[in-house]
Amino acid sequence: MFRFRLGSVPVHVHTSHLLFSAVFAYQSLPLPGRHSGAGWLGDQLADASSPGHMGAVVSYVLAWMFIVFVSVLVHELGHAVAFRFFGYQPSVDLVFMGGVTRPNTDSPLPWHKDVVSSFAGPLAGLTLGVLCWLVLMQVRGRSEVADFFLSNFFFANMVWAVLNLLPVPPLDGGHISTALATRMFGRRGFIVSHVLALGLCVGLVLLSIKSGALFMGVLFAMFGFQAFRVLSDVMRARNEAKEEEGPTAQALREAQQALREDRLDDAWRQGNRVLETEGLSPNLTSRTHYLLGWVALKQGHGRPALDHFSQVQGQPVEMHAVAAAFSLVGDDARAVGYWKQAWGESQDRTVMHEYAGALIRLGQVNEALRLPGVDPASAFRCAERALFIRGAYSEAAAVSEAALRHVPDPGIAYDAACAFARAGNVADAVRLLQRAEGLGFKDAAYAASDEDLAHLHGHPAFEAWLARLRPAASS
Repeated sequence: MFRFRLGSVPVHVHTSHLLFSAVFAYQSLPLPGRHSGAGWLGDQLADASSPGHMGAVVSYVLAWMFIVFVSVLVHELGHAVAFRFFGYQPSVDLVFMGGVTRPNTDSPLPWHKDVVSSFAGPLAGLTLGVLCWLVLMQVRGRSEVADFFLSNFFFANMVWAVLNLLPVPPLDGGHISTALATRMFGRRGFIVSHVLALGLCVGLVLLSIKSGALFMGVLFAMFGFQAFRVLSDVMRARNEAKEEEGPTAQALREAQQALREDRLDDAWRQGNRVLETEGLSPNLTSRTHYLLGWVALKQGHGRPALDHFSQVQGQPVEMHAVAAAFSLVGDDARAVGYWKQAWGESQDRTVMHEYAGALIRLGQVNEALRLPGVDPASAFRCAERALFIRGAYSEAAAVSEAALRHVPDPGIAYDAACAFARAGNVADAVRLLQRAEGLGFKDAAYAASDEDLAHLHGHPAFEAWLARLRPAASS
């Protein structure tokens, strides 16, 4: 790429533009033995055995590269002058087969400015072509070099201008037809302009194939495919808008509201009813799977969450949601990578502690505790909670008890006791409750009603612990 300025307009010439113009020039070389019509290079180009043939080829390619460069630049400067007239600060990029001129504004162009600035490019090219023709009429025959450049400048600019005025986006004519049709008929005009463009592209592709102009055929096939995609997106948006007004979308919104209010059973039931609807669109199907994935995650069911998230299309699933689902199914080797990526993207401390918890579950305690700003108690609680939710009570208790070596916290000791109790290990549960008491735990009422300690009810050691705790709590 190289850059320069023409007045206040910066111009960027990309390598792709130079490569395209070189390939275009080389492909247009006359075949050996055929009259070239290239004037000052004609004899050498026509005779491949001529000593000056290679030099003639290089000269011909460079000459056409210059013609393409100047013609495209003049065309884009036509747009730039119009933008400057309307008060914008345009910039020009010469890329691939043409160029792009941007007004550099955050707001969309008014329709009349869009039309005028789009027409200004072909008008500039037509003007240059006519000027070259007028000069050619005055100097024809005096210089083969002048005849070559003037005639080909005329040809290139007239063809380029006519091509650009075809009502096919992204050509200038396509911008003009779309702006005018949208102005007059609204969205219907936008659709009609692209239908017209698609039909014209199909016709031009067929004509190009018949005439052997493969480059033009490929070019308009690309433009036609782009018009088809735009029409498909418009029709899809219209169908989705209609769908949002229907009872199925309303049912999904109610399920989403239930999820926000943590009415998980209602959200799960309503979401599954939506999925059972016949003829459900891909959009609503994807959104419903996303909803059910989050419901399953909040209910602590990792496998259903992953199943639903895997069927979400057209919208992102949060990285920490996928990480949490893998943690719940016990695949910490995969979960830890997702937690790390989620933390890197969000820099959220909660996510960071979940990442540390996954490392702890993998036995990488030192690495977890070296994370910047990590709270050891929070990290170990995250490590224990995932094990507890998925029913690995003995492992959860072991993690919490190991945490006490780093953080002598009464809450962690109590959590370890709950995990031991769920695992049916009464002796270790009572031992950890006594440890929690020694560290300052005093909430006898909470412990007496905690379902996690239900296995201990009636056990003499547990009842004695509660009896000892109650006077301390009341005092």
